[in-house]
Parts: sequence; structure tokens; C-alpha cells
Amino acid sequence: MADINDARAALKRYFGYDEFRPGQEPLIGAILAGRDALGVMPTGAGKSICYQIPAVLLDGLTVVISPLVSLMADQVAGLEDNGIHAVYVNSTQSPEEQSAALAEAKQGLCRVLYVAPERLDTARFADFAAHANIGLLAIDEAHCVSQWGQDFRPAYLGIGEFIARMPRRPVVAAFTATATERVREDIVRLVGLNNPQISVTGFDRTNLYFDVIKATPTAKRQWIERYVAAHGEESGIIYCATRRETEALADDLNARGASAVCYHAGLPPEERSRAQRAFVNDEVHVVVATNAFGMGIDKSNVRYVIHHNMPDSIEAYYQEAGRAGRDGLPSRCTLLWCDADIMTRRRFIDNESENDRLSAEDAEAVRARRRVLLDGMTGYCRTTECLHRYITAYFGETGETVCSGCSNCDGEFETVDVTDIARAVSECVHDILTLLEPNRDGSPRGLGAAKIVQILRGSDSQEMHDWRHLDSAPTYGRLKNRTAAQVRDVISQMIADGYLVVADGRFPIVLFGPRAVETVAPDFRMTIKRLERPAGSAARSAGVYGGAYGASGGDGGGDGGGAGSGGRARSAAASGLEGSDAELFDRLRELRLEIAREIGKPPYIVFSDKTLRGMCELRPTSADEFLEVNGVGQHKLELYGDRFIAAIRDFVE
Repeated sequence: MADINDARAALKRYFGYDEFRPGQEPLIGAILAGRDALGVMPTGAGKSICYQIPAVLLDGLTVVISPLVSLMADQVAGLEDNGIHAVYVNSTQSPEEQSAALAEAKQGLCRVLYVAPERLDTARFADFAAHANIGLLAIDEAHCVSQWGQDFRPAYLGIGEFIARMPRRPVVAAFTATATERVREDIVRLVGLNNPQISVTGFDRTNLYFDVIKATPTAKRQWIERYVAAHGEESGIIYCATRRETEALADDLNARGASAVCYHAGLPPEERSRAQRAFVNDEVHVVVATNAFGMGIDKSNVRYVIHHNMPDSIEAYYQEAGRAGRDGLPSRCTLLWCDADIMTRRRFIDNESENDRLSAEDAEAVRARRRVLLDGMTGYCRTTECLHRYITAYFGETGETVCSGCSNCDGEFETVDVTDIARAVSECVHDILTLLEPNRDGSPRGLGAAKIVQILRGSDSQEMHDWRHLDSAPTYGRLKNRTAAQVRDVISQMIADGYLVVADGRFPIVLFGPRAVETVAPDFRMTIKRLERPAGSAARSAGVYGGAYGASGGDGGGDGGGAGSGGRARSAAASGLEGSDAELFDRLRELRLEIAREIGKPPYIVFSDKTLRGMCELRPTSADEFLEVNGVGQHKLELYGDRFIAAIRDFVE
């Protein structure tokens, strides 16, 4: 039986790395020992290695359940480039191509087979699974199984049933980048993991600079135009809430000389494929997309992700923003938002279509949970604390998070004191719990945030007078001079900060959180961000992305290679390289693009930016020296070594 030492040798041979990243080794060791596993690791932390290494060491086939068929070809191409034979089966293939792939997998001629979750329900695949020697079943994007996850997909609910039907149960391993403790519990229960090894790697992405800017739609567009112009040689993703916005913004950027494509689910499949391929192959630098784009994208040199609108959950934002800087190099994640974004997201949730795996009651419960997730996202926009710390705390990390770069810690906002509103909200929750009798099981009978707002503002609706005499609450009408939006915003922030919690159940009711007692302390103070920025500041700050992480204090100081500096911005991938090293990096990047176009694969599959930097620093001029570069395995040496070594040797001479 293979052990962790064999795994280290395989890591060097196939992937060119000497050591595993944090969290990988315990998962790989457990899988090799025949134990189920659950890995929660941030985007770019190397989740795929955790099943790809066992795939070359275990007896039998590794089946990978992956949610997006459009990415399977790239994932297989990446494995093939590292010397691991893999195939996929999906709807883009002809029946003959599918049969050929399944035949290879069944005969043991490949190590990895990628399939979509919907395929597990087909009779053809069930027959294949009954006769193939499957040693490992890996579930990518496993959070999709949970109704508490931001990407819930009903087809994932069938994975547990599929495993139960298999004549011989393989080792099962599930992986995700975004899972709160509640979602992790769902994954274990719904997939049916047996006493799994659970490895939760720290959620903080220290190479990412997080920035939150509240701006009008016009200011958003101006900010994006300036930023893209200032970083014209870098790859970036811009997310929009609607299809119309993606098309309009892509057209606007192209009209101003940028290189951009549009991507959304309403486009014909061939057009989506062309757009994705152009971006992945570095033929265009910017993709403007809805959230239909990106899950599983392995492009390692995305230097920035801009959200034109607020996403509907922290999970969604963390996953989408996390597509920047997968190679570990400095990158930026900017969220542009306005109050209309919140209304749009609420409308999306309310109008969400039903699916045949959920009853009407369950579907409403899912919508209620999504509203809770939206509150967490709203809290991120308005919090005054470190944005890195907000994200890690959301996912349950209790240790101290040291900020590695964010606009809040740079002091790029003003605050407003909302202590009086927060105290009134806390007292209102107490009034409700006092007025309402507990449920039959003894649990408290609370109310949702909307009802709390009505009570505090002294709503004259009939239900306030009829239902439990809520108009008799001491806090009834306490905040009648405040707008509903102001009170709702403070409630959202109190939930995000732990003063309140939203209880589990069909309907989300607001109860006291672990920090509730602080609200009655004499020295209690609560602040949130002022909702407006000084005029023009959002547009000006688009051009000030300099320094180690591109952060600059204030709204307009420092050129940072930005749009207003009059000079061309250096690629973030080359930052830290001086003189001839930076020149060599550009030459190697050109060679990589040349090779990628010759073989019809994305440039990052040849070598990542980080590996090119390693070549610049070590300057290998022999095969043995080339293998010392992180990211260069034996197969890639054989494929590309001669050309890169020759280029480096010529440059040195």
C-alpha cells in the first residue's frame, strides 16, 4: 500500500514540487490509508492535488464529480501535461466519444475520469460504475450539496444515493473552498462520508488586497474604466449581476480600447466557449461575466477581480474573488456596490424558480436561508473592521487574523455612530421574547428582521395590533424617526458582528447572539460605514494600485503606476523582479504564449507565472537545474525543457 513518502515522490515527479501545501498531506495520507476525507481549502490552495496524487498511487480508477462540463477539457489537459492520463464524459461529446472514454476508464487505461453530477443518474453510467474498478470517488465543489451553500445544485443530492448503489464502495473524498461549519456538516451527512478526515485550511488569502467601495452606477463604470486602462496587460474578471450589464460593460470597455469579452448563460454555448477560451488562452485580458462564469477556472494569473454589483453571499464573493491570485502573487479584489444591489439580490431570491427535487415548503426554506446569507454579504459591505478578519470570522476561524491589505485598515472610509439604533434593536428582541410564549418544544418564539423593523418604527399595520399585541412592546415606535433601511442595515450588521443570530428553521427568526450582553454595557458603541463617499473619490482610487499589494492610503495619493501617472503599469506578476530578471520574465512569458498557441492549450497549463519567476531567479541552464524550479516535473521537462533552457541560456550569454 502506498504511503505519504510515495505521495511526496509523486508530487515531485508529476508536479515538480518538493513539499505539500498546508492541509494537503493529512488528506492525502487519509485517502491512501482507505479513509474518507473532507477538505476545505481556499481557492488556489491546491485542492485538486489531494485527489490527483492518490489517483496515480491507488489501485483502480479515480472518478471526479465536477459541476461544470465546460471546464473538464482544461482539467484533463492539465493532468495530461503533467504526465497523468485522464478522460472526461459530458454532453459536449458525441455518443461515440463518450463510449470511447468510458471504455478506456473501464479497461484501466487512464487514471482519472471526470463526470458531471447529473450523469450519475443515467443507466449507462450506473452500468459502468457497477463493472469498473473505482478506487476513489472525489467530489469537487462539494458545497453544492448543501441548501445552506451559495451554489446549491439539486443534482448533488443524488451523489449519496449513487454511492449507496455501488457494488463496492470506494474511498470518498469531498473538496470545497467555501464551507461554513453548517455546510461541512451537510456535506458529511448528505454525501454519506464515513468517519472522514476533515482538514480545514485557514481561509485567509494573504496575497489578496480587499477593497469595498460604495458608488453610484455611473461612478462604478468610471472606476472600472480607469482601472482596466491602468492594468491593460493584466488578466482580470469583472462580475455583474445581470446579463444586460455584462454586455453593456464589455461593449463600453472595448470601445475605450480594452480587450474584453462577455460571458453569461444567455449566450449560445459556442459563443460562451469562445469567450472562455479567449480569456483562458490570454487572447483577451478581461472577461465581463455573470456568476455563470468561473467555477473551477484554473487560470493562475488573474491579477484582479472586480464586482460591479454585490453578490448574494460571502461564500459566493469569497469564491469569485478568490479566482484572483491563484499563483500566490499579489492581486486585488474590489467590490463596488450600492443600495440598489441589495434590492436586486432580494428580488433574485424571491423569484427563484422551483426545482423538482424540493417541495414547495423546502423551496421556501431555501429562499429564507438565502436571505440570511445576503445579510452576511451586506454586513461585509458596511463593516468597519478588517475585511480579511471579517471573512475568516464568517467561516468560523477564531484565531487572530493579521491584515495583509484591505481598504478598511487603510482607513478609506468614514463612520457614523448607530449606538442608539443598536441598543433599541437589542431591547426590541428582548421585548419580543418576553411577549411571545415559547414553542411547544421550549425553544424561543421570535420574529424575523422585517417584523422587528415594523415594531421599532411603530407600524400601524393591523397585524401589529392584532397579533400578540406587538404594539404594546416598550420599544414600539422607538425609532419612528429612522428610516426602515437604516434600521434594517443596523440589524444586518449586528447579525454579522455576533450581537444577534438568525436561528435555524423554516423561517429565519432573530435571537440574541453571543455578544448580545455587550449592548447593555455603559461603554457600548457601534459604528457602521457612512453610506456616501466624497464626490469623485471612487473614480480617483481606481488608479492607485501600487506598492506590495497595490494599496495606497487615502483616495488619490501616489501614482502607483495608475491611470493618472502617465506611465505604463508593471505587471503584478513581475513585481519584485528587478532589471534583467524582469526582462527575462517577459521573454519567458512570450515563449510560453508561443508554445501554448502551438499546442492549443492555455498558457497557464504550460507553466504558471510563479514558475516563470522561479526560472528568472534560478536561471537554470541544464535539465537537472531546470527540475529544481518549483512547478517543473519530469513530464514538463521532457515537453518544454529544451526550449526554456535555450531561452534562458541565450539571455544569460
